[in-house]
Amino acid sequence: MANLNNVLNERISRIARKEIKVETGNTRKLALQHRRDIATLKRQIQDLTRRLSFVEAQAKRSMAQQKPSPELAEGARFSPRSVKAQRNRLGLSAEKFGKLFGVTGLTVYSWENGKFRPKKEQLAKLVAVRRMGKREVAKRLELTRG
Repeated sequence: MANLNNVLNERISRIARKEIKVETGNTRKLALQHRRDIATLKRQIQDLTRRLSFVEAQAKRSMAQQKPSPELAEGARFSPRSVKAQRNRLGLSAEKFGKLFGVTGLTVYSWENGKFRPKKEQLAKLVAVRRMGKREVAKRLELTRG
């Protein structure tokens, strides 16, 4: 009887090992495929990141080349209330508004209070900002941040 019990246990163990091997083999294949997919996605992300940085650099260069002409400032009038109204219309803090012109937030407050007047190139930028919407200003701020 003990011999029959040993033979049965061995047979059951062998069949169980075979079944486990089949099941884990499928799992291994799936895990390997997932690793390949992940590696492919990582390469795609790396490529897209590189392309995005290239496009951002081009956009920054084009923004830098699009300096407003000094002729805009020739006929333009400066009003402290206008500066404040523009800033409020765009929903920007003085610090962010100043970044558009390359000045500090304190300078913007000085313009708004009439203590100082912007230089000619800054006045030309002020005139250019009058024609911009919130989205365009936000995009320019995002590009100048980087």
